[in-house]
Amino acid sequence: MYLPPHFNLEDQNAQHDLISAYPLGLLISNGPGGLVANPIPFVLDRGFGDRGRLRGHVARPNPQWQSLGGQGLSGEVLVVFSGLDHYISPSYYQTKRETGKVVPTWNYITVHAYGQVSVHEEAEWLSVQIRDLTRQHEGNRAAPWAVEDAPAPFIAAQMRGIVGIEIVLTRLEGKAKLSQNRNEADREGVKAGLANEPDAAAQAMAALIART
Repeated sequence: MYLPPHFNLEDQNAQHDLISAYPLGLLISNGPGGLVANPIPFVLDRGFGDRGRLRGHVARPNPQWQSLGGQGLSGEVLVVFSGLDHYISPSYYQTKRETGKVVPTWNYITVHAYGQVSVHEEAEWLSVQIRDLTRQHEGNRAAPWAVEDAPAPFIAAQMRGIVGIEIVLTRLEGKAKLSQNRNEADREGVKAGLANEPDAAAQAMAALIART
């Protein structure tokens, strides 16, 4: 990933925070038929190894898992996690009013996670995975759904239809492109301009820039 120094998000805790906040990652691998990509919701185990571990699963008919080498260790894969993003209009900049020498751009935050992948078909591994993933997204609900709420034979049948994906992370690259390359007047203009936009995504980006 192209990483100018002022956009480099190097802190691993911040990288992990983004993955946890936006856990739907784009799994990219290179198989016999070329590049393959699928969006997958992941569980992040922050304390595993030096950089953490990702766990997810795909539908058994999905051919991507077969290109990962079957059970056991396979090659390197890339998972892209995307956070907030928004178009930045030149009209926000003070520089536009001073010289007119401005162009549109896009602000965004992202983490690229690289790692060694293994595939799991064991019922015990899959049982832990689906329960952890469910707790991750149901835990804060007033009446959280649990895997045990469904009939056991139904869950067993569903598990036979999925394959687990485990990625031991070896490298993390983070990028937070949040107008850090603009002067202070332009940055203030971006914050104000986004904050006054009607959509919630623009306002969230304004708040993120304010914290940077």
